[in-house]
This record gives sequence, structure tokens and C-alpha cells, in this order.
Amino acid sequence: MRILLTENIHSIAQEKLLEEGFQVDLLPHAPTEDEYIQLLKKYDILGIRSKSEITAKILDANSHLLAIGAFCIGTNQIELDRANQQGIPVFNAPHSNTRSVAELVIAEMIALSRQLGDRNSLAHKGEWMKSAEGSKEVRGKTLGIIGYGHIGSQVSVMAEAMGMRVLFYDVIKKLPLGNAQSKTQLDELLKESDFVSLHVPETPETKNMIAAAQLAIMKPGSFLINASRGSVIVIEDLVKFLNMKHLAGCAVDVFPEEPASNKQKFSSPLQGLKNVILTPHIGGSTEEAQYAIGLEVAESFRKFLRYGTTSGAVNFPNVELVAKSNVTRIMNVHRNEPGVLGELNGFISAARANILGQYLSTDRHIGYLVTDLELSATVGASDQLVKQFQSSSRSIKTRIIF
Repeated sequence: MRILLTENIHSIAQEKLLEEGFQVDLLPHAPTEDEYIQLLKKYDILGIRSKSEITAKILDANSHLLAIGAFCIGTNQIELDRANQQGIPVFNAPHSNTRSVAELVIAEMIALSRQLGDRNSLAHKGEWMKSAEGSKEVRGKTLGIIGYGHIGSQVSVMAEAMGMRVLFYDVIKKLPLGNAQSKTQLDELLKESDFVSLHVPETPETKNMIAAAQLAIMKPGSFLINASRGSVIVIEDLVKFLNMKHLAGCAVDVFPEEPASNKQKFSSPLQGLKNVILTPHIGGSTEEAQYAIGLEVAESFRKFLRYGTTSGAVNFPNVELVAKSNVTRIMNVHRNEPGVLGELNGFISAARANILGQYLSTDRHIGYLVTDLELSATVGASDQLVKQFQSSSRSIKTRIIF
């Protein structure tokens, strides 16, 4: 198995995959679409972070890929539906950087409330700005969290421990932690919050969800923090409300357009504005988080390649499997149509193989079948059965796991 890891994925991932006997190559940057199309022809597995765009064109040109790993939380940079149709599960790391992002949000709330960014810059320039004007504690203030998932709920607990009142809004009903209060309307949260922190995925529903209309509802002198996705805020509207001094400041870690590497220049309309903290998408960029992410996705690769396990895949039927001895395990991805299982089992019956275990999980488009067999001692029996499976007009991908 040949694995390509791009975008400076933590070395622990390579280390763990090499221990399994896989060949692993590293790239420090995010290749372009054309580069990926050519590069992936010689690889079985791809690992990326958030800068790579894995398009339908890339996937169509490399349908042989067995799996893709997003070494981050988000997977919107991958055409998930097309990967599904090509029989390619996509794994991510939904929990590993939760604490790191939450800590950054807490740090940014305090920094904004104390104008630390501006005062730090002035001190470096030799200017002494000792004043209490506009500088406040966060204790007793109200934090509104939009999106109460792993990160949002962690921020909630930490903020409450500092004496803050916490409100949250989520389109899915969530159990409040501590004394946090759920709001059924976004506008209610915006009106009551001194700080608003965004923790939502990138979807059609969240695109531009914070624009002029929502900013106008926010409390005068409040703060906005975005460590979720760059498409969530209309940046031009945010600039307008900052210049109007309706908002007292903001902290933004994600942007609609971001450089593909550290060598490229970054530009934003938010640059140069007072009490605005801009960070280069570093919410999960701690050594601890990147190490944990490397371990998590590398383990997903290992379990998929060694056992056929797809648990945790975001676009694929989930099956949890363990190793077995003295069996031949074959996986098959096929279109979810009537009669496929009967057809494949017909091939098994014709081969006079004994089924020792069979696991099937489906979604709207595909079925994922894993079969443990006791095969005859005939040389090449398993290879022949794989060819028969793949000969089905409904088969997408077939592989011997062990």
C-alpha cells in the first residue's frame, strides 16, 4: 500500500503507518487539482488537511483510491458524494483538536475585552497606552455560542468556569452542559450576547449566516469570534460594522480565501482595523492537537486496510470489524440495488466456499459488504472470486483484506 500525506501532516502519522509496513510519502504543501490528478495515480491512500481541494475531477481520474483521510475536523474540502460513488471512504478527526480550538476562543475573548492586540502592537512601537477605557473583565458577561457541538460545548464549560453566562443556539436539540441555556431563535442569542462565538460546519445553510442583518441585531459594543469556517461571515459587512463601532472588535481565524502555504501572502479587508485579531487558521494548530489528529486518522487507515473497518467514515456505510484467523476476508462496494447480495453469494456458492461471517451496511447509493470465507486450497481461489465479484455490473470496488 502506498500512502501520500500532504500539507505537513504530523510525523506521528507517518511513523505509525510505516510501522504497519505501508510506504508513506510526504508533501509539505497542498497540490493543485492538476498536480493531484497526476500524483495520485501511484498511490492507494491520500491524507490531507484543510487547504487541499479534492474535486470530482481528481476523484474521477483516481477512482482506484481506497480511502482519503482529512487530518482535521472539516471535510467540506472533499467532494464527499463523488467519493462515496467511487467506493472511497473519507475519514476525519472530529474530536482531537477540540480542546485546542476552545482554548483559543477563550484566549481571544479575554484579548478582545482587554484590547491586548492593539496595546501589544503599540508597546512594540514604543507607545505607552496605559488606560482602563474600554477594557473590561469577561466575568459576568454573556457568551453566545452558535453551534453546540464538541467545540462549542467545550467553550461553554470553560467560559462558565470563568463566571460567564452562556447561551447557545443549535439547529439540533442539544443537552445543555452546566448552566448553559438553549435559545430557539438565533436573533435572541445575538441580542443578549456580549460575545458571539461561531462553531458551525460549512453547509449551504451556514454560508453567509452572519451578515449585515445579524450584525445589526448584536449588542452595541459586543464582540464576534469565528474559529469555524470562513464562509460563515460576510467579511465586507463585518468591516462596515467595525468601522461604525457597533462592534467593539472581532477575532477571526478562518477566511473565505486562505493561502495554500506559508509562503503565500495573506490579504483581508479586516487588516489594519482596531481591536481585530487575525490568526492564520491555527485553531487546531497545537502540537498536542496535531499529534492526536495524526494518531486518530492513521488508526482509521490501519483498521480499514487491515480489517475493513469503516467506523467513523463521514460518507460511507459504517462497519466495525476485528481481525480473524484462518479465514479469507473480501470487501466489496456495490451500488445499492435489489439482488446484489444474492448475485455475490451465488459466486461464493459456485466456488464452493463456506461463509463464516458476513457484514453488510448500506446508504442511499452504495452497499459495503465484508465476507469472511473458508476457501478451498486451490491456488488463486480468492483472486478468482474477487474477479467474479468485480464482474458484477453493480460492483464498484473489490479487495482482499486478508
